[in-house]
Amino acid sequence: MKQSFRVIVDRRERNQELRDALEENGIEIDEQMVHVGDYVISDRVCIERKTVSDFESSLMNGRLLDQAKRLKENYQLPIIIVEGDQEEYRLGRNIIIGAMVALYVDNGIEVIMSRGAKDTSDIITTIAKHEQDGSAREPSMKGGRRAYSTSNYQEYIVANLPGIGPKLARSLLGHFKSIRRLANADVKSLMKVEKIGKKKAEAIHATINKTYEEE
Repeated sequence: MKQSFRVIVDRRERNQELRDALEENGIEIDEQMVHVGDYVISDRVCIERKTVSDFESSLMNGRLLDQAKRLKENYQLPIIIVEGDQEEYRLGRNIIIGAMVALYVDNGIEVIMSRGAKDTSDIITTIAKHEQDGSAREPSMKGGRRAYSTSNYQEYIVANLPGIGPKLARSLLGHFKSIRRLANADVKSLMKVEKIGKKKAEAIHATINKTYEEE
């Protein structure tokens, strides 16, 4: 019987070309809400996929280091795939190379370059087959390092509010102490948290309080 290979894919990953290519490669896609990374290959391997533009932006705003820390905290063998034409980099070549070296040397995260969706799908497929073929390794969001604590889940929930990343999520939770108190806060109260301006406060308040309409 032919072995099947499964990859957990973050439901927010909407690259249909990549999904189609994975299925053409015989990969079963298990769509879930992924807490760290974009593609979970096994209990120890997780992949964060970034376009060239994403990689640069996350490097400039500091989000890359936070993501790297979370990847390494939860998976033994984290990988970042950077997808796109290297000629598209706006930052200097030395800055990009320096960031990639730091990710590997300081955080133990391998950076793999990809030319596009098909290339990325082949990389993911090869890793999945290597990890799962003839072994008991299965995709697991608990990761190879530790399971999630209640605080981790709280941070994850808040970090997915509009304009809020991991750092601001911790600031909001540190200020309000619970998601319930955060949800009950008005715009003025939200603005008391450092780096939460009126626009972000209004977006948070609207997201929490607006009546849900199924799309």
